[in-house]
Amino acid sequence: MAAPILGIETSCDETAAAIYCGERGLLAHVLHSQVRLHAEYGGVVPELASRDHVSRINGLIRAALGEAGVSPADLGGVAYTAGPGLIGALMVGASVAAGLASALGVPLIPVHHMEAHLLAPMLEDPPPRFPFLALLVSGGHTMLVDVRGYGVYALLGESLDDAVGEAFDKTAKLLGLPYPGGPELAKLAESGRDGVFRFPRPMTDRPGLEFSFSGLKTAVLTALPPDADAQTRADLARAFEEAVTDTLVIKVERALQAAKLDRLVVAGGVGANRRLRAKLAERARHLGVALHFPRQAFCTDNAAMVAYAGWVRRHGGQAAGGALFTTPRWPLDTLTPPRAAA
Repeated sequence: MAAPILGIETSCDETAAAIYCGERGLLAHVLHSQVRLHAEYGGVVPELASRDHVSRINGLIRAALGEAGVSPADLGGVAYTAGPGLIGALMVGASVAAGLASALGVPLIPVHHMEAHLLAPMLEDPPPRFPFLALLVSGGHTMLVDVRGYGVYALLGESLDDAVGEAFDKTAKLLGLPYPGGPELAKLAESGRDGVFRFPRPMTDRPGLEFSFSGLKTAVLTALPPDADAQTRADLARAFEEAVTDTLVIKVERALQAAKLDRLVVAGGVGANRRLRAKLAERARHLGVALHFPRQAFCTDNAAMVAYAGWVRRHGGQAAGGALFTTPRWPLDTLTPPRAAA
């Protein structure tokens, strides 16, 4: 039996640890969110994030090992998020992972954060089969990726400016909503009325698979009255969410047709948005496309996806030299496949 992999996630404002074993599946995952820590600042403060990771990571690793019933000596490798992300936060997880791997004499496995998100639905039953189209939507990324296998990724389109999660957060701030803004805007939109405001569906009036969301924020600002009441703000939130989700659905359909794929994977924090899920489910049924989401807990940053991606890389034949590696920027399509199927 292959030894389990410990996964460590510290790319931004979640500290997490998880244990994954190929034969037994996900054995444990624990997470601490820093939302309250950063709320008073209206966004993530990198220095505070790094310090909080330092104070919590060892306790979370111990908790994950205990939940899994695994001792450190049982581990077959230590995987960690190497990038992209906040460099100080990444260094915390990388340093702890490197120390553990060295002490235990096991491989150190750097994991690409977006590959981990992309593979998160593999933790579900049934997992998606290759090939598939992946829509990666988060606070930092909006991507359409043609996925032919582990490590075989072709970028079809991405945002030219704000990522979709960033657009949600900035628009929520305009509407006076607390941090984190994206979920708050989606909640407010539920009480909004259809058709009171209408915003453009950016870049859908021309060919291509690129996105642009920064103009929607400006459209909301222009339409927002100085003395807007609660219902007006809800109507604006509804119109914004409709514009964003319609745009994503239109581009997804184009990408499915262009790549001739009949399976769709949606991952990243914005993948938890209920309106987006409903629209994609309706469109997938119409097109005869199989649709896969990770569970809600695995849409946002977590270590379960890191442990799984690390297991794929380790047991797929990738050599792990043990050198500590982190990078704030790391293009997904520069990855190469493991030497063997996991």
